[in-house]
Amino acid sequence: MLVAVDLVILTLRDSALNVLLVERGIDPFRGARALPGGFLNNAGEDIVAAARRELAEEANLDAATLHLEQLGAYGEPGRDPRGRVVSVAYLAISPGLPEPVAGTDAARAAWTPVDEALSDTARLAFDHLRILLDGVERARAKLENTSLATAFCAPTFTIAELQRVYEAVWGVALDPRNFYRKVQAVPDFIVPAGNQRTTKGRPARLFRAGSRTELTPPLTRP
Repeated sequence: MLVAVDLVILTLRDSALNVLLVERGIDPFRGARALPGGFLNNAGEDIVAAARRELAEEANLDAATLHLEQLGAYGEPGRDPRGRVVSVAYLAISPGLPEPVAGTDAARAAWTPVDEALSDTARLAFDHLRILLDGVERARAKLENTSLATAFCAPTFTIAELQRVYEAVWGVALDPRNFYRKVQAVPDFIVPAGNQRTTKGRPARLFRAGSRTELTPPLTRP
């Protein structure tokens, strides 16, 4: 039995939720799009260390600069034509991620809108469609009950920018006044950053992530 890691790397680009996909340069599924990832280097490599290594190798990303959490394990027989392979998937989130550089076994890498990646025409390799679905749903659910939305934002942000995170991840339009009221009702979810930014001629207050990680009351999806 072989052990691998797969990465669901999410970011916002042009106010749309994007996932990093690679074009496989080797068999199996040569030429198909897939989530970045790979096998453990050796029997002594820790699984989360392998995830951090793959982030660096496949996407040139430093795990210390983004949100990283284990998503789940996928080990159905037949998921990989090379033999019995168990994959431990990780969800990674960060704002403003750079253009990716393809890793050693990928022909190219690109940010892809999640709606496109989940469409019938995407045909992701292995069981990566299922893993991606689980990753997106994890992000959507955690936006309701945790402060995960701030992981999509820069260190300081406006409430309008935070609202765009919720709209992009949930795939819905939100009423600005209602959203502002709900966000402000959660103590220490976001706190004033002490300055303002001028947008379209109007000053907007800047905020940063507060100390609260669990949202009470939650921000429920429409």
